[in-house]
Amino acid sequence: MRLGRAKPTVSAPMTLPERGETVTLSTLAGGRIPARVLERTSDSVLVAVTVPTRPWTPAQLKDMIMECSNARGRLRLRGTFAVEDPADPDVLRLLSPRSIELLQQRHHVRIEAARPVIVYGARGGAQAESFTVDLSGGGFLLAGPESLSLGEEVRFRLTLTPGMVPVTGTARVVRTTDEGRSALAFESISDLDRRRLVRFIFECQRDERHRGIKGRS
Repeated sequence: MRLGRAKPTVSAPMTLPERGETVTLSTLAGGRIPARVLERTSDSVLVAVTVPTRPWTPAQLKDMIMECSNARGRLRLRGTFAVEDPADPDVLRLLSPRSIELLQQRHHVRIEAARPVIVYGARGGAQAESFTVDLSGGGFLLAGPESLSLGEEVRFRLTLTPGMVPVTGTARVVRTTDEGRSALAFESISDLDRRRLVRFIFECQRDERHRGIKGRS
């Protein structure tokens, strides 16, 4: 009897985050803490937590996971986390990182669209009224305010059509531009709201194509 060959296990490619890149530290209790890479070597990553936190417990460090983005998607890394300096507990080093999962990145169609949006601090901070520069199914580019910082999580209310229920959820600042604009990626959004947003983008594209056809006729 001939036995079939077992398929080899394909592990996720590991590309460690670069210096200055924003990453997320996940704990077993479900917490998600933004951090920034201070240093990267061949076998370790040094990060600084960018929000106030309590001192880490051994259990939290043992079960911590680092999440970062690469060209293929969202990469999750595990290893040995340690406080770099007891006098500065917000600086952690991940030793011997290894890839445990690659979450494939979805490619979202992006359109230029100015739509009113209100952002709030995730913990009840002051609100700011602004508008989008562009939109996609994964987030939007916000014209302002410049007070938003990299890695900050906010709540938002995005109005697609006047008089209709706004799209709501939470998002995180993943990039800032030289013009002071903030790129926000959705952290949580309902399936219904995401479908409404994707449908709105599709309708905008369809209208744009129709205008282009009429302009050439």
